[in-house]
Amino acid sequence: MTHLASRQRSFSDVVVGEDLPSVEFPLTVYRLVVAAGGNRDFNSIHHNTAYAQATGAPEMYASTFFLMGMWERLVRDYIGPAGTIQSIRDFRMRKFNLVGSTVQVRGRVRDARLDGDRGIVTLEVESVVDGQVTVGPGTVEVTLPAAGAAR
Repeated sequence: MTHLASRQRSFSDVVVGEDLPSVEFPLTVYRLVVAAGGNRDFNSIHHNTAYAQATGAPEMYASTFFLMGMWERLVRDYIGPAGTIQSIRDFRMRKFNLVGSTVQVRGRVRDARLDGDRGIVTLEVESVVDGQVTVGPGTVEVTLPAAGAAR
């Protein structure tokens, strides 16, 4: 299976208003433990139910780094290997992303403009669980190769 991020998008492929293909992340205990080890965030709120509940959370929940990684996966699948992430703004956690839930990360193209030999694209991104926004909406600005762009 070819990973979406291996397909290179150029600026001429961009359509303002288009939705990015969403990505889903089931939050299992295993996935939260692996994420904690991978980013060295060993705070027990991210992998221990009793500890998380003692802090007032209903259950263990995904860390900031893990949630940002989900956004990056969505964006990189869209921009391809030659695209770059320039900025992430308004990444705000509004609700816990709890173990046992599935996080859907989705985005939409809000703006696109040429700057010399590169295209600058503004994406709106958010994380959703059970129809409720848990992170964002935020803005991710990316660059793409212009390749034949005529805007």
